[in-house]
Amino acid sequence: MGSSQSALNFGAGPAKLPREVLAEVQGELLSYQSTGMSLMEMSHRSKEYDQINKSSQDLIRELLSVPDNYRIIFIQGGGLGAFAAVAMNLIGRTGSADYAVTGTWSDKAAKEAQKYGTVNLVFPKADKPGSVPDPGQWKLNPDASYFYYCDNETVDGVEFPYIPETNGVPIVVDMSSNIMTRKFDVSKFGVIFGGAQKNIGPAGAVVVIYREDLIGNVMKITPSIFDFGQVAKNNSVLNTPATFSVYVMEKVLQWIKRNGGVGEMENQSAKKSGLLYNTIRNSNNFYSCPIDENVRSRINIPFRVGGPNGDETLEEKFLIEAENRYMYQLKGHRSVGGIRASLYNAVSLSDVELLVKFMKEFQSRNQ
Repeated sequence: MGSSQSALNFGAGPAKLPREVLAEVQGELLSYQSTGMSLMEMSHRSKEYDQINKSSQDLIRELLSVPDNYRIIFIQGGGLGAFAAVAMNLIGRTGSADYAVTGTWSDKAAKEAQKYGTVNLVFPKADKPGSVPDPGQWKLNPDASYFYYCDNETVDGVEFPYIPETNGVPIVVDMSSNIMTRKFDVSKFGVIFGGAQKNIGPAGAVVVIYREDLIGNVMKITPSIFDFGQVAKNNSVLNTPATFSVYVMEKVLQWIKRNGGVGEMENQSAKKSGLLYNTIRNSNNFYSCPIDENVRSRINIPFRVGGPNGDETLEEKFLIEAENRYMYQLKGHRSVGGIRASLYNAVSLSDVELLVKFMKEFQSRNQ
């Protein structure tokens, strides 16, 4: 690929970052703010990193309108670490928690939580993900420590179109793959978390937003780095944080703010996903999406090529030809197969237009 040709990266994560952010990082890589040192070489207790840490938290609070009674912290360990951290911080309140399993990641979260308390699945796990049962069928436990769900299943392409009603039970939500892509009311949640590596930065940092009154029944076995209260008390520098990840994240958050904030990210998301879904819908079943229409993700869109069940030979050909056009990471997750296009904030509408153009041409040649 020529140096002037930019890849069209539809990967699910670590995902595409805004080009202007990468250029800015490149310009500061050897010397951050004329210090003669890279940010990667600086102490996490330096005044330079302290400013980045503060600015990142302030930007999240501003962009998401986070109320004053919520703390914003950064932890490590990815989503999997956060699955355990959530349970260790909260399940001790009553000893049990409700989980809505709608795909791969909520399933992993429920299994992780079972190590620390009783997990009640509010509806039976589906044999094949792609739907969310009507809330009228859910069996909620009024004494649960919290209710947990994954707002957007990255692997399975399921996204909640609403915030569940739990009648006062605190809600914990995994927003790893759709945070900063649409507006929502933070006050409806007890804990919100998300790995940075999809919409807001590179891998390494996990953003946690929690309501202060919920923390205080942490399990004795909880490692200090997963104790939300301890991390907050030490302003997310209890241990050496993922400084470079937070540094790039701060730049991405500035980029979101410059480009119209979360409201504009939501507008762009609707245009991008609408264009791709319309192409699938109007393909006379050459392309098909297996997800129920009312819960189809705007962010991670799985589809099959060559009919509802997919033609694996045709899908392999699709992926090879896509790469020849510099379109990368379109292969579906190994557990579900097919194709998956991830349309994170840094993926532009013109990127999606080029993908759709290719899809139409591929269909005309292979129908």
